[in-house]
Amino acid sequence: MSKTGSLRFEAFEAAMSQARQHRAAGDERSAFAALERAHVLGQLDFVPHLRVHWQMLRVGWSAGDRREVAGQLMRIALVPVGHLVGRLPVGNTGGANVNAFKPMEIPPELERLIEGRDR
Repeated sequence: MSKTGSLRFEAFEAAMSQARQHRAAGDERSAFAALERAHVLGQLDFVPHLRVHWQMLRVGWSAGDRREVAGQLMRIALVPVGHLVGRLPVGNTGGANVNAFKPMEIPPELERLIEGRDR
């Protein structure tokens, strides 16, 4: 794994850990923000991408957000298809509040961790 890839993986895992901590404290909003960061970092790799959507589903469920739950169920179903056909909306934050197919601008601090990766 390249140095950039390793840093991206570490940042992904840190965001996932932050999400768990916020969720344990009952702060779903902050948990979801950490998961959005993790989504941007991990969406180009199948297992991390699926993990993020699973955790987003759990946060939506515990918050009682039916729209988020439905959106995450759809995204979980789409993850394998997106990876098989190589069509992933780079930069998309992964929540039901954004179009699942819309590429989004990547924040500069995350772009540095992702650069060099085939998109």
